[in-house]
Amino acid sequence: MTSTRPQIRRSPVEIWELGRTTLTSETSLYILKRVLQALLTLGLASAFSFFIIQLSPGDFLDLYRQNPQISPETIQQLEKQFGLDQPLINQYFLWLGQVVFHVNFGESFAYQRPVAEILSERIPNTLLLSFASIIVTWAIAIPLGIVGAVRQNQFLDKALRVLSYVGQGIPTIITGLLLLFLAQSTAPLFPIGGRTSINHEDFTWLGKLLDIGWHMILPTLALSVTSYAGLQRIMRGQLLDVLRQDYIQTARAKGLPENRVIYVHALRNALNPMITLLGFEFASLLGGAFITENYFNWPGLGRLILQAVQAQDLYLVMASLMMGAVMLIAGNLLADITLTLVDPRIKLSEMT
Repeated sequence: MTSTRPQIRRSPVEIWELGRTTLTSETSLYILKRVLQALLTLGLASAFSFFIIQLSPGDFLDLYRQNPQISPETIQQLEKQFGLDQPLINQYFLWLGQVVFHVNFGESFAYQRPVAEILSERIPNTLLLSFASIIVTWAIAIPLGIVGAVRQNQFLDKALRVLSYVGQGIPTIITGLLLLFLAQSTAPLFPIGGRTSINHEDFTWLGKLLDIGWHMILPTLALSVTSYAGLQRIMRGQLLDVLRQDYIQTARAKGLPENRVIYVHALRNALNPMITLLGFEFASLLGGAFITENYFNWPGLGRLILQAVQAQDLYLVMASLMMGAVMLIAGNLLADITLTLVDPRIKLSEMT
């Protein structure tokens, strides 16, 4: 004998009220407002990017024009195929119309493939590297910042500050070169480039995950060094400011343990400004990815944009820049929502 669970059926009025409450909630309204702002931002960014790209001399077909074996008729056919025979304003609005109404970013000149397919292969790799770098950066910077604040002006604090100064003073381009030298000096301890090994497909699912993680070590460190140094200093400064507040002194006067004062009362408020930096982490990581992905042959969005710019692959450059802008907007939105979860006193309705 089988038992069936009673199905809960809602009346149309209950369904309407549930949907209205969800849609009119503070979070939903804030997300809707940010999405509308994002659409305007993306529209303006796409227009500026399109016309700035066109300021560079020539186009993708210049190499074809210089080849005497390619006839002028073939050049004209390619210009018509790629839409390069149209005025610039027409090219932009034709591309924008395809994106808005058909979610079609055009066809890559160099790859002869839809841009959306190429991006679908590269964006996950960039996101994987970015999230790994954020996790590593925060896992190192936050504890060291706390230690520096708690042991202010002691030897350990001074040593950590020196390390942070050194880390901030070394750009990603130098960090990447140093890590490449380390990989060559300790070979085969670290892989020099790529996302996977040659025999990646022969591994089990666990072996594949470990293989990808092994190849991520050096690129992740290259992206994390500079970010960690700045984040550690900010964490230290924020915690020191909070520890000087009157309510912290009151908590100590009440006889609360020092660990509870620091890690329960002070740290929670000190983390608020840190969370707002999450959105900007995406932008800085994408900028560093241009160098890091090129150094370590990582098949991500940053390397793709660099190659597309060099080849003057117009539609691939445009779509890649738009995806980078979307990552920045999504990161800022995620940071705002996370901030309200950490600190209930902050209201989304009060944010601009």
